[in-house]
Amino acid sequence: MGYAISTTVTAPFATTLDAVRAALATEGFGILTEIDMAATLRAKLDVDIPPQVILGACNPPLAHRALQAEESVGLLLPCNVVVRADGPDRTVVEAIDPQVMVGVTGNEALSSVSDEAGARLRRALAVLTAG
Repeated sequence: MGYAISTTVTAPFATTLDAVRAALATEGFGILTEIDMAATLRAKLDVDIPPQVILGACNPPLAHRALQAEESVGLLLPCNVVVRADGPDRTVVEAIDPQVMVGVTGNEALSSVSDEAGARLRRALAVLTAG
């Protein structure tokens, strides 16, 4: 089993990042954290990487359901969505596949939550390449 849901968008990084925020919001995910990896690595290590942002996305009802099924699942919640430049007019958007929660824990009670979270994330990413 792969561990990512991914798409490549033919659009600049900044435009795609805004579109990802909007698509996630439409699917009920709020952005709790944002880590600018390029800025962080530049400041801490004086190295340059292409633009890359990690969005800490959360759907509270789904997170609550998952925590009720497995109290330590917070370690595995599919919260991170990575948006990274892949050239001047291409951007890769990736999220961890929520099925990883079931695979790692072996807890089938997480299946319905991971199915719904996965469907929402897939719809959000599909919007980015529609049209």
